[in-house]
Amino acid sequence: MEQYTTLKSHYKFTEEEAVILKNLQPRMEELADKFIDEFYDYIWGFGTTAQFLKNKDIIAHHRKKIKEWFVNLFCGHYDMPYFLYLFKIGEVHVKIGLPTHYVNAAFTFVRTFVLQSIEDNFINKEQHVKEIKAVEKIIDMNLDVLTSSYREEELSKFLSLSKIEKNILTGLKKFNSYINYFLAGALAIVAFFAIGLFVYDIYLLFFTDMKIEKGILTVLGSLLVLWATIELIHEEINH
Repeated sequence: MEQYTTLKSHYKFTEEEAVILKNLQPRMEELADKFIDEFYDYIWGFGTTAQFLKNKDIIAHHRKKIKEWFVNLFCGHYDMPYFLYLFKIGEVHVKIGLPTHYVNAAFTFVRTFVLQSIEDNFINKEQHVKEIKAVEKIIDMNLDVLTSSYREEELSKFLSLSKIEKNILTGLKKFNSYINYFLAGALAIVAFFAIGLFVYDIYLLFFTDMKIEKGILTVLGSLLVLWATIELIHEEINH
């Protein structure tokens, strides 16, 4: 894990901000029950939360740990044990296969909840700004450390591969890129010809003796081919 002093330095996190967070802790402890209830309402909205919180015992344990983490967010002592504690939480997330997307989304709720509390207890502008800065930094540092577990897991998996396996993996990635380029080019050519076919069918409909029913069906067919090609190109670009 990155040295915690370097991490704090990069976020320009100061001792004054640590004190500010410590002063916020009593208020946040009072809000802890409200936080955990609303937090659970939020994460259940993901739709797949039950895959990770499978029974009442797990849920009870998780609620307790989340509540502890929330209160500890304002402990005022952000040293090596604190960041190791966060890193271990991240390792648990990796172990159970929790996607980073859910972690990032959950932190959006945490940030909103805390900032709303600060807004509701506005004292003066200067103090208000200091509290917001301190909260933003500690939340971002927490997210940084939690997601670093995922990065280190991916790196360790790659480093554990043999030289041959690494070469195969790298080769497959390059081959996949070439295939994507080929598909994109092929789809562009198909789209070009589909436009030509559509224009030609329009010509046949209006300037030849083709029956109108057959002409309309032919135009619709070429239009469908063009639409499908455009959709495939769009998907390939997004991919």
